[in-house]
Amino acid sequence: MPGPGNVGERVRNLRLTRRLSQAQLAGHDLSDSYISLIESGKRTPTPTVLRMLAERLGCTPEYLADGIEPEQRAHLEVRERHAELARLEGDPETSLTILDEVLARSDDADLTARARWTRAQSLADLGRTEAAIAVFEEIREQAERDTGQGCWLPPVISLARCYHLVGDLGQSIALGERAIGRLHELGLNLGPEHAELGRVLMLAYVDRSDLDRARDLGRTLLATAPETVDGPAMAVAYRQASARALETGAIGDALFFARRAIEAYKESEAAQAQALLNVAGARALLRGMGAVRLAGAQPGAGFRHGREVEPAAAQEALELLHAAAPRLTGADAADCRVETARALVHIGKLDQAVELAEQSLAEPTDDQLGAARARLILARAKLAGGAPDSAAPLLESVAGELRKLPPGRAIAQVLRELGDLYEAVGDAHGATGAYRRALEAAGLRAVTRPQASPARV
Repeated sequence: MPGPGNVGERVRNLRLTRRLSQAQLAGHDLSDSYISLIESGKRTPTPTVLRMLAERLGCTPEYLADGIEPEQRAHLEVRERHAELARLEGDPETSLTILDEVLARSDDADLTARARWTRAQSLADLGRTEAAIAVFEEIREQAERDTGQGCWLPPVISLARCYHLVGDLGQSIALGERAIGRLHELGLNLGPEHAELGRVLMLAYVDRSDLDRARDLGRTLLATAPETVDGPAMAVAYRQASARALETGAIGDALFFARRAIEAYKESEAAQAQALLNVAGARALLRGMGAVRLAGAQPGAGFRHGREVEPAAAQEALELLHAAAPRLTGADAADCRVETARALVHIGKLDQAVELAEQSLAEPTDDQLGAARARLILARAKLAGGAPDSAAPLLESVAGELRKLPPGRAIAQVLRELGDLYEAVGDAHGATGAYRRALEAAGLRAVTRPQASPARV
């Protein structure tokens, strides 16, 4: 539970408990009259004075300021998040139970505000719409009263939805039109907030039998909203809306849209991380399978150096890569294309593999290692198509490019693949040189064993 009263009352109660006089608590740094003013509520101690008093009273500054110890605050923070998780998991009853506990014990304004918001959402989820409207209205009024603390948009969207549910179409439309107009002022014509407002407004107009308005609104919203929006594009739109809100002095709105921009970037990062995991998984399925099926060879035969890729494994790799491609850019996207071409070679779709490898080589890039990988895949496709004479110049080109790059494990892996392909075209000298350079790039040296001396008789 929060400590009793205000800061001054907590200072006085602890001082009396410790049997200290005001002069003793003041010490050499403060005056007893200043302590008296704090205890009577006529002065608010600065953070520095709070820390000083807390040290002398044997408590924490947080307890003096808010009446809650850090451990209690952290516990309530976790409980509030558990309540939100319960609601998202479809258990609003449990959410309300937890939130009642948090609201009864919290004396922190931010935590209380979050708990009240989740409580209103839980009430709406339970169909207790009138009760939810009452809480949402309080939140909206507070946001409009203090534009530097909260954003009006989330409660207005929720109110428009709730008023529509209880049949107050006029209020639902008034709130929805106001909110969507504000979004357009900020240049935001996409995102979940825009979509939800549009949905509620169109349904409200339909229910009010204003079909012309519903159709016009639908055409307008669908015409201005892009068909697909990726995470970074959404983040940029939110950031721009935040900047415009800041210019108008709407600090709460600016903070809300800035947070939404950060969330959009984080969602994009999560999707990109999954895409990169897909590429790594595909690479694992395709590595160790360096064999090249020569034209006309039957499965399991006609391979040089390495083993055949199982068609199912190559197909699995291809599916992983196709899922990853839309989420990747730059060097990561190029790497994904190269691995996709590799998978296509192994399942026999050579024309597609060649096209993809050539596409990678045609794009301007400073990634010389990526270009070398693309040429090796192109050479692999040529070999598999029965054109070793076309593959040989590509291998020579890669060998020359790799000489310009500093050594390292990545270079060593490409050199190893180069050696495999040299073997496939029957160039033993080229293969030996590539393998030797691969060892050197990895920091190893080939060891030449000395010949044993003839035994003496």
